[in-house]
Amino acid sequence: MIKEAVIGTLCGLVVLTIGILIGHFGIEKKSEVVPSWLNDVAKDVDEKIIQQFLSEVDTVQIQENLRELTKVPHLATSPGDEQTVQFVLNRWQDPQTGLDKAWRQEYKVYLSFPDPNNPNKVTVVNQEDSVLFSVREKEKPYYPDQEDPQVVQPYAAYSPAGHPRGKLVYANQGKPSDYERLNQTIDLRGTIAITRYGGEGRGAKAINAAAYGVVGVLVYTDPLDINDGLMSDTNETYPHSWYLPPSGVERGSYTKDFGDLLTPYLAAKEETYRISPEDISGIPPIPTQPIGFEDARSLICELAGDPAPSEWQGGFDCTYNYGGPGFKPTSPFNSSDVKLDIFNQEKTINSSNVMGVITGSVEPDRYVIYGNHRDSWVHGAIDPSSGTSVMLEITRVLGGMVKQGKWRPRRSIIFGSWGAEEFGLIGSAEYTEEYFTKLSERTVGYINVDIAVFANATLRASAMPSMQSVIFQATQQVNAPGFDSMSVYDNWIRYSNRTSPTHGVIPRVGYLNGAGSDYAAFVHYLGIASIDMSYTYDRSKTNARIYPAYHTAYDTFHYASNFIDPGFVGHQAVGRTAGNILIRLADSLLLPFNCSDYAESLEDYLNTAVTSYQTQLQAKGISMEPLKHAVANFRRAAEQLDKVIQSSDLANETPLKVRKINDQLMLMDRAFLNPLAFPDKYGFRHVIWASSSSGKPTFPGLADAFARAESSGSSSDWQKVHYHLSVVSQAIEGAADMLNEVI
Repeated sequence: MIKEAVIGTLCGLVVLTIGILIGHFGIEKKSEVVPSWLNDVAKDVDEKIIQQFLSEVDTVQIQENLRELTKVPHLATSPGDEQTVQFVLNRWQDPQTGLDKAWRQEYKVYLSFPDPNNPNKVTVVNQEDSVLFSVREKEKPYYPDQEDPQVVQPYAAYSPAGHPRGKLVYANQGKPSDYERLNQTIDLRGTIAITRYGGEGRGAKAINAAAYGVVGVLVYTDPLDINDGLMSDTNETYPHSWYLPPSGVERGSYTKDFGDLLTPYLAAKEETYRISPEDISGIPPIPTQPIGFEDARSLICELAGDPAPSEWQGGFDCTYNYGGPGFKPTSPFNSSDVKLDIFNQEKTINSSNVMGVITGSVEPDRYVIYGNHRDSWVHGAIDPSSGTSVMLEITRVLGGMVKQGKWRPRRSIIFGSWGAEEFGLIGSAEYTEEYFTKLSERTVGYINVDIAVFANATLRASAMPSMQSVIFQATQQVNAPGFDSMSVYDNWIRYSNRTSPTHGVIPRVGYLNGAGSDYAAFVHYLGIASIDMSYTYDRSKTNARIYPAYHTAYDTFHYASNFIDPGFVGHQAVGRTAGNILIRLADSLLLPFNCSDYAESLEDYLNTAVTSYQTQLQAKGISMEPLKHAVANFRRAAEQLDKVIQSSDLANETPLKVRKINDQLMLMDRAFLNPLAFPDKYGFRHVIWASSSSGKPTFPGLADAFARAESSGSSSDWQKVHYHLSVVSQAIEGAADMLNEVI
């Protein structure tokens, strides 16, 4: 009985086993299905796409872009500006090479123009009101470009209208220290001051003057500062070289703040609340007018008074005197006044941005923004059309790849052709104000290429330190203009370099401290990692503070193609470099940001601060230990994040881990924002990169507060030093916390 039971059990097991085997091998199984999105989510930047992009960026296309963009002057809101709006819009809507979507976006902004029926005048008048001398109202024509009826007369935008008259004095660069020095020997009340560009912002020259009772200001470009002393248009200046001809006048906006002046911190839409024009700050309180150096020479060389100090002397073949005030007794202008008749008028008028987008395939809610302004003072071949011609070539190549189905970025790419930049970065500032929250939460980075080429010797780049590595990677893949086997990187390092404790000798990447172009609102207001780049000249061969035809009627296609970048190879190198960076920011699985490089910059700032301030702060009972501790914490957090990244196989990780790390990298700079740190600096909230007047390469709020306290000695100013020390220390601690894995 037991035997039969055992045999029965064994037989049952055999049958069961056979059944299992039949079930396993005999029944067709469904194959494992991999979700279609999985491969896309793990996709990284494709080097073949970058190589294809580099090969397609074409000098002839860039040249023809520039030729079209500079056919007519295109001052903001002018008919020429509308012509460029349509040109850019049509290119971005092209069915073969355009973007996914393109549109114009308008803001109603406050601009300043000369009266076309009453041109501004500067004259020397005697006691009988007879005119002894008149400054040129227009620049001398060499080609038809200068004779175009749309060429705007040289003027100082936002200078008030008025008719001041007084004795002339020479005030160097119009800095507060210049007027203070001049006022020690001359009663400046009721005088007209002539100042040279450089050393101080345009509008500040007049603001500083008004504090001493000066009633009008002239501004000119000294040939020593722009032309290496050359002055003759017979054989030295344009049209024979890149140097500024004697009648050339630098136009410009004479404002301190960026953005629309009537709608601070609000987008300038039709129904937006506006302050009264009388409540605008940061613009000249007295009439101001720029003039050419040929006319400036006629005035300065006739001045009486003591000789100005050596550092005030310029390129004219005479001694620069302070002024009596007024002219020498031996001068034909003796006892005469200088009179300004300024008829500027303000308008609230529509200005357009042109926007375009390539929608991302994986993370469409993450944006990489590439921008440049479109408006110019006259034809604007270099400023800004060199940058726009490059941007249009980048969009042609990328747009064609998208239309052909060869490529689509991981993240969305937004292109911005900003309007009214020359009047104070208005188009980009209004865009950031309108989309403040969305851009703050979703923008990975901003690339700005305004003046693409100052000349074609070497690259110049300024950026957040975290972007240094991606700039270096891109420049190593692009050939330098004029070289078959030298990269932009290797050429750059020959002209400008520094020694890094981590990397050794590397090219020098500057910082975005000021508000010189459209990166300002992205850096200072939104805290978005940004880059500004261009090709530039060999600064060992010229003292020019900028390319000499800047903001004049001579910045034309002829000037650009003959003297700045013949062959457009500098434009091509910038386009290849900027586009390479753009693709990497848009396509890399992990954002190509390096926080350890940021730590190095903070340590440099700390070392300068400790060396410059620690002894005096200790004497005041103010400790720098919190700042030292914060910088050390940031370094530790950056290194820990580096370890997490290096130890992770991100292509095989959950997408949430990649997104988490990318968010840490993207949002780190936002931790440096403090909306209350700089109440006297409109739009500046970034406590590391805000502008500073101290001249010290260190934390700007601390540096400026220390300089004020050291000068005044007041206890309240020393308390401000302590305040700014706390602000920057806590901001750095907050950024370090952003890099930590969780809480």
